[in-house]
Amino acid sequence: MPHKTSQHSQHEPPQHTPSPDPPDTSLDDRITGALVGAAVGDALGGPVEGYSPDQILERHAGRVHGIVGPWNGDAWRTARPLAPYHKGDGHVTDDTLMTHALIRVYAEVRDHLDAYAVAEHLVPDLMTTPRWIPELEQEALPVHRIFLAEKWLVTRLHYAHADPREAGVGNIVNCGAAMYMAPVGLVNAANPRAAYAEALDIAGAHQSSYGREAAGVFAAAVAAACEPGATPETVVAHCLALAKDGTRTAIEKVCEAATRHTAFESALAPLREAVSPYDTVGPDYRAPSLGARRPSRLHAIEELPVALGMVIVADGDYRNAVLGAVNYGRDCDSIATMAGAIAGALGSPVPETWSKQVAEASRLDLWEPARTLTRVTREIYDRDIHRRRAHEAAFTAIGGLRCSD
Repeated sequence: MPHKTSQHSQHEPPQHTPSPDPPDTSLDDRITGALVGAAVGDALGGPVEGYSPDQILERHAGRVHGIVGPWNGDAWRTARPLAPYHKGDGHVTDDTLMTHALIRVYAEVRDHLDAYAVAEHLVPDLMTTPRWIPELEQEALPVHRIFLAEKWLVTRLHYAHADPREAGVGNIVNCGAAMYMAPVGLVNAANPRAAYAEALDIAGAHQSSYGREAAGVFAAAVAAACEPGATPETVVAHCLALAKDGTRTAIEKVCEAATRHTAFESALAPLREAVSPYDTVGPDYRAPSLGARRPSRLHAIEELPVALGMVIVADGDYRNAVLGAVNYGRDCDSIATMAGAIAGALGSPVPETWSKQVAEASRLDLWEPARTLTRVTREIYDRDIHRRRAHEAAFTAIGGLRCSD
């Protein structure tokens, strides 16, 4: 990776001149790296989600450097009755369950998605088909595991029959839609602007305001990471070229702070300080402020800027980016999911020991969704080529093309 710079405030994304040689990392590798990387990051972050870096340090007698057990040990089922989930020991959480559900929708539709696809395909998937839920250690309907902000999809789209494009209005504003948007970035690999637009449409069924914006920007980040020669810096530049309002400012400030660090230990407090003015949750993650999770043009979700910041600190290295996200605490499973997806799409390898342990513990084939999405992505690209050529022919036929002098 090139040496980090602090020039993340440009409004225009970088212009690439791809090498005529094949890229070192193929589409298949990037999709696999992003999806497996997201799932592993999710599993590593799950057991320490909701705690501060200091609490994590005390609980584990040091920083977390791999897969750990539940925070409350054998009392995981009863320690938090509202969330009787086995977080830890390599179990993925709802971030991965929702990501895989969205991939199943792509596999069914085999084309670009929109908010109506969420209503017609994603919601029935969550409601009707029992699947293995690692944190419940049993088969169950996914809707019984997902968080309340994700259950909103079922409430609004299935029971309230809301317009899918507006169903996200009224939900708490959080990272619930952003956390599973990596597939959108991969379907639009190397086309961040298209990824941004598609994710915004999809996320309209789930989120509004800066929660919806984060979904679009995260998808764009994953798409940008798939470009030939992509670096953490070019990914951030694409994000800044697309992001709006508080989301853009938060990313800019966090990534500026990140450039001053090369190890996550020294970056933990500065990144939190940089994002704090834009994060509505407040200093106590488990006791949100009165202004938390309400629509705003000034604020941003915390998870995406910090994930990008950790990728910058790690210079794109998967292990260090994910460990930085995990030890940051707070909503660290979602932060590590995002950082893992971006670093994996950049081509940094996911440690094999981690991916095997997570797959075995979660009783999930982490590689099958990647194979499925790779096939679907190529099909969608072929459809896009056909549509683009049809448009070019029609535009030419109406005299749209002008001969240059």
